[in-house]
Parts: sequence; C-alpha cells; structure tokens
Amino acid sequence: MIRVVVVDDEPMVCAHLRTILGSAADIEVVAQAQDGAEAVEAVVRHRPRVVLMDLRMPGVDGLTAIERIAKLPEPPAVVALTTFDADTYVIRALRAGAAGFLVKSTPPEDLIGLVRVAADGHTVLSPEAAQRLVAMSADGRRRGDDARRKTDGLTERETDVLACLGEGLSNADIAARLHLAEATVKSYVSRMLVKLDCANRTQAGLLAHEAGLVKR
Repeated sequence: MIRVVVVDDEPMVCAHLRTILGSAADIEVVAQAQDGAEAVEAVVRHRPRVVLMDLRMPGVDGLTAIERIAKLPEPPAVVALTTFDADTYVIRALRAGAAGFLVKSTPPEDLIGLVRVAADGHTVLSPEAAQRLVAMSADGRRRGDDARRKTDGLTERETDVLACLGEGLSNADIAARLHLAEATVKSYVSRMLVKLDCANRTQAGLLAHEAGLVKR
C-alpha cells in the first residue's frame, strides 16, 4: 500500500485529491495538512511514501516544508503541486529536494499513475518540463557553467547514465538502453548522487539538462 500525505491550504483541493487517490486499491491517503508545519508533523507521524505538497501556503510554505522533510531520516518522495507547468517556485522546490512536480489540473488517471512512479523512487518530471524549467531560470548561464564543471569529473559511462536520468528513464530502461545489469545502473546512480551532491534523481536529471547532456 502506498501511503500518501496531501498538503494544500484549500480544503476542497485536499478533498478532491483524497477522492481521486482513494479510488486506487493500492493507495491510501493517511493524512492531509493545510500548511508546511502540519505537513512535517504528518510525515513524522504517518511515515508516508509520497507527499503531494502545495508550494504557496500561508504560514510555513511548501518550499520550507520540503527542505525540512528532506532532512528527515528516510524521507518520502515529495511531489510539488502547482497551478502552472513552469514556475520559479517549482525550480526552487526541485533544488530543495522535491522528487518532481504536478500541475493541479493533472487528469485523475495520470495522477494515480504518477504517484505510483514517485513511490517507486522515480522522477515525476517530463524532459520537456525540465527543459522549460532550466530555460526560465534567471541564472541559467551560470548554472550551466557550474553543471558542466561538476559533470566533467564523471566517467563516460556515468555521463551516459546521467543523460538517461535527464530523460526521466527508470533504472530498468537505462539498463536496457546501455546494455547493463539493472543492479549496475542502480550502483552508478547511487555513486553519482554522492559525487554530484544531488539529493535525488530529479536533481541529477536537472543537472543533466543544465550541463547540456540531454538532447532536445
């Protein structure tokens, strides 16, 4: 069972998400919260695998909550919720440790599938969305230079794996493309996250875009 916490300051949004997710046999909404402080408390109390986090809330906002949750032992995957598909808040959320983002207008059947993707530890972010987010970043050129300096230290195979992360591929998909064992890919990803100082696969994927490793 995939345990989920829903966070939004609009009770109707929480109720809507709870109804959609509750229709899936393998998903359980274990709590909802209306600000970031409540969200952190709910995560500590209920130990969910996924958190759907609104970014703009009064009091403790979603960005602060994501940063706090990322510091917890074995943190859940936090997926940012936004009204827009390209938003400067989303960029900050991803760099704070979010596993991806969803627009609130995501169709119900897609929402359920994407929650499952997040629960499996994969990126909830399309390559097209990543490209838009990188393009709209105000300090994109500087970040591009920084990203290239970081990735210059990778081996050729590590660079190949990182580019695949930028495309949002799973370990199984990367293994098939690069003709590697899935366990080998997992090992590559774990080492790269440490080497590149990335909190998760999503941050590594964005870094791949910033370094120009993903074909457009």
